[in-house]
Amino acid sequence: MTEEIKSAYEKWLAQPEMPADLAEELKAIAGDEDAITDRFYRELEFGTGGLRGVIGAGTNRMNVYNIRKATQGLANYLNASDLPKKVAIGYDSRIKSDVFARETAAVLAANGIKAYIYPRLEPTPALSWAVRYYGCGAGVCVTASHNPAKYNGYKVYGADGCQITLEVAAKILAAIEAVDCFAVQPADFDVALAEGKIEYSSEKCLDDFVDAVYAQRVGDGAGTADLKLVYTPLNGSGLECVKKLLAKLGVTHVTVVPEQEKPDGNFPTCPYPNPEIREAMQKGLELCDQVHPDLLLGTDPDCDRCGTAVPDGKGGYRLITGNEMGIILLDYICRTRKALGTLPEHPVAVTTIVSTDMATPVAEKYGVELRRTLTGFKFIGEQIGLLEAAGEADHYIFGFEESYGYLSGAHVRDKDAVNATLLVCEAAAWYAKQGMTLLDAINQLYAEFGCYRNALHSFAFEGESGMHTMDAIMKQLRETPPQSIAGIAVESVLDYNAEGTGLPKANVLEFRLGGKAKLMVRPSGTEPKIKVYLSAVAPTEAEADAINAKLGDAAAELLKA
Repeated sequence: MTEEIKSAYEKWLAQPEMPADLAEELKAIAGDEDAITDRFYRELEFGTGGLRGVIGAGTNRMNVYNIRKATQGLANYLNASDLPKKVAIGYDSRIKSDVFARETAAVLAANGIKAYIYPRLEPTPALSWAVRYYGCGAGVCVTASHNPAKYNGYKVYGADGCQITLEVAAKILAAIEAVDCFAVQPADFDVALAEGKIEYSSEKCLDDFVDAVYAQRVGDGAGTADLKLVYTPLNGSGLECVKKLLAKLGVTHVTVVPEQEKPDGNFPTCPYPNPEIREAMQKGLELCDQVHPDLLLGTDPDCDRCGTAVPDGKGGYRLITGNEMGIILLDYICRTRKALGTLPEHPVAVTTIVSTDMATPVAEKYGVELRRTLTGFKFIGEQIGLLEAAGEADHYIFGFEESYGYLSGAHVRDKDAVNATLLVCEAAAWYAKQGMTLLDAINQLYAEFGCYRNALHSFAFEGESGMHTMDAIMKQLRETPPQSIAGIAVESVLDYNAEGTGLPKANVLEFRLGGKAKLMVRPSGTEPKIKVYLSAVAPTEAEADAINAKLGDAAAELLKA
């Protein structure tokens, strides 16, 4: 343990007004050098996604002091800018989310900045909506999205309702770094509320958000009222808005998974509350075996991601992947809007560099311009903003990312699981009229374009040494890239950290292989892990999955420390 780490620990330990839980945690780790180092070896990193980390005491943890420090930096940035001195605040069901949201509002109020805070937990897209609804200069959402229960986070949004850009993040970070977390003096929340410096976001704001989602209907909605659904909010924030939206669609046959209905930041039935993972959807799948719905829908804790399962034709249910649903919805939107004559003259769809290559031929079929961005829905939101600035916001028809994020309108600038619920229900109802399920739909698309199958592997590298190991692995792959992977020749290597990609620099490597296979390596921006994205194309799912299995084994060898 270095003297710097020891000094930081002792400084925290000596704070007289330290909350009891943090004080107890600090005392409990006295003499445990590894535990102290893990909490104090660095400042919790503020990036384009804001803050995200394990809840607890220390500079490398999510706590009221780091919330105050970040918010003071945001306030200093706003007060030095020409942006409106107003900030919208939302939060989800995670442990201390409500506490951190109130703390954010109190620090803003102390700096003369008006805070609009939702009176209860609401979806992240509802926060993106509120930023523009109230004409704010920024927004804050307290959430760690789909991370395990021990995490929380602090996402910052710009005046456009989109997560902040790289440039703005750098400016806010500079302001944050100048702040002493123990010197920040928040206002008294209740006093500031009484004085109008803090205001609860109105019910009308939320209802108008749901109305804006409902306005994104693609077709005539025929058949949606006949759908039978099982829905799980995964103990998160989606229940209220999703139920309001379903009521507008006339969907009344809705069974909510009882164990996952109420907000609970401990996520007792799904330690990793991510609809991408079967374990998180398991309770819903078990209920499907009793209820026999047309669809199972699951939204993550902050309700910006949506997972789906549909009948498999064998008496069970099959989960639809994020890439598959992206393709189903892209095709459905293009097909339906073309038939109705509502497809714009120069339609634009947006996805990310790690999402399925199948989007390319689907977009080409309908004459849609497909734009690819870096990973993160903020970059998709940025493209909507660019179209809007050019007077072409209506050209945007759909955006998706492989991690279950979808958006079909410009009403918000972030992925929206309430919007995804609308789209999935519409598509399911349309296919039902053709005597098909959404599984039939993706199989039909595979038959037309080839089976583009994708897989994701995550490799964890915990603690301070883990970050160094990740850096070393990426350096090695750059300096001596493999000539072949899993026996398949590497045809090209694209380093997104280099010039000339047409995108901002990013720590991502793309290996294009023979037979249209692909392997991409990307260190996570929010967790100590490296993600490897695999893609294979073959005549059948089994053949494509077999290629990805071999690539997955090869990836494990590539990433050995």
